[in-house]
Amino acid sequence: MKYKPVFLRTENQLNKLLKRQKRTGEQLTILFISLWDNWCSDLVSKIKKNSDGAPIYIVDSFSMPHAFVIFNSFKLPHLVKLKKGNVSSEDYLPNIYKVLKVSSD
Repeated sequence: MKYKPVFLRTENQLNKLLKRQKRTGEQLTILFISLWDNWCSDLVSKIKKNSDGAPIYIVDSFSMPHAFVIFNSFKLPHLVKLKKGNVSSEDYLPNIYKVLKVSSD
């Protein structure tokens, strides 16, 4: 599945998304990153190349540091997928590339 990156700027935007997901049960994909990190920057640029499909919400550690507490994000990048009460979390970079179906070269 291809993803369209949507950058969240405030924690209020993230909270609204999480409340809507809890109410509707829709699938939600969130990527926690730091744009100061080269690995995260490369991943975001590769996601931008395939910018059609389902939205992937990108949360930057610089603009939203308190949002990382929600899913215990200690390592970056950190991918979180929410689907009808099920939360899957991945912080191992090769697995993130595999889940997002992005080439690692």
